[in-house]
Parts: sequence; C-alpha cells; structure tokens
Amino acid sequence: MVSAAGADALGLVFYPKSKRNIGIEQAAEICKVAPPFVTTVGLFLDAEAGFVHDVLASMSLSLLQFHGSESPSYCAQFKHPYLKAVGMQGIAASGGFEAYADQYPEAQGFLVDSHAPGAAGGTGETFDWTRVPQNYPKPIILAGGLSPENVAEAIRVSRVYAVDVSSGVEISSGIKDAAKVQAFIQNARF
Repeated sequence: MVSAAGADALGLVFYPKSKRNIGIEQAAEICKVAPPFVTTVGLFLDAEAGFVHDVLASMSLSLLQFHGSESPSYCAQFKHPYLKAVGMQGIAASGGFEAYADQYPEAQGFLVDSHAPGAAGGTGETFDWTRVPQNYPKPIILAGGLSPENVAEAIRVSRVYAVDVSSGVEISSGIKDAAKVQAFIQNARF
C-alpha cells in the first residue's frame, strides 16, 4: 500500500518494544515484493550486533537506520549503508548537531527527530523545525509528529532532503491508513 502510494522508502522496525515491530520472516517477504527503486530500511534501536547480522543475512535491505545510543564503530561494523537518528531534544548539551553528526563519518545521512538523544523515537511529537541544520554536507531526514496536514510546511521550514512518517498516517496504533498515506505523499511533493 505504501509503495503503491508513491513512497520512496519502506521502514521495517526491528525493535521489540515498538508497536510497529516486525518479524524477520515478514520483513523478508516485504523486501522480496518491494518495487524497484523503493528503498528498504531496517530500523534498529540498540540491537545486539548478532541480531542485525541475522536480519541482513535474511533479506536485502538498502539501508540500516540506528535510533539508539549506537557508537560510530557499532554502526560501521555491518559494512552496510546507514543513517543515524539524532534526537533533537537536548542535542545542544552534547555539543550540537554538527558535533554529534561528525562522529559518524560513514553515515549516509541523519534523521532528526523530536526525542532526546539516545531515546526511542516514534512519539508523534514535533520539534522546532527551524532548528534543523542547514547546509550540512549529508542528507537530513525530518521525523517527529509529521502528518498530511503539516508535512508541506515542515519541508518548507526545514528544507530537508526527505521526511519520515509513521504515527501521522496511522488509523490506529501500528496500522497505516491508505488515505492518510496518499495525502501525506501528495502534500510532501507540493
């Protein structure tokens, strides 16, 4: 449904505490039927390295996305393209976005979210989009509280490379709504 609506990427959540958690077998089936040119992204939060290796051995993921307190060496050990999530709440206390991001030279880009650094995302909360770093040399993806109603404004204000949504297009917890997905994608491509 999501790729048919025009999504450029599919996020597969491998975090047991998330209501969006998906099993390896189901994720592998989704990867097999994902259309060409749709990026498949495996999302992890402080997962055991062996588990990440098991996931990679079971399916073809385009990217890994790390949402916890994973170190640069942890992220790089998989020899796979990855994004690192940056919790924008309290990031100034850790030296700011650039100081944090520069620690991950092998990251393909960064996802900025409303949560605190090292905490889980998926809260459905926004943050001040004017705080999104401008002119950083790697792509920035915006997440956190996005919906069909606010995504166009979020993109205008933040000027990000891409946007990431989950709860903002759900009919109930963990269940996507086709009409909301379609509206989100349409409004994101204004």
